[in-house]
Amino acid sequence: MEKDMEKEKLLKHISELESLNDQLISELRFLDNLLRKVGFEEGLITLKSAAQELLQHDHKEADEI
Repeated sequence: MEKDMEKEKLLKHISELESLNDQLISELRFLDNLLRKVGFEEGLITLKSAAQELLQHDHKEADEI
């Protein structure tokens, strides 16, 4: 009896996580598409690369001071 309740609880949690995962994937796809439309050729990949370059540039400037 207790095992059945635990199993139900786990299955419900799995279902909630799958739903959340679907929502996150949908949001990432939307953001990736939006970024491509505003000029980031490869979407999120290009944005991540640009952000890393900015951070490296900032660190270099800070080291020079």
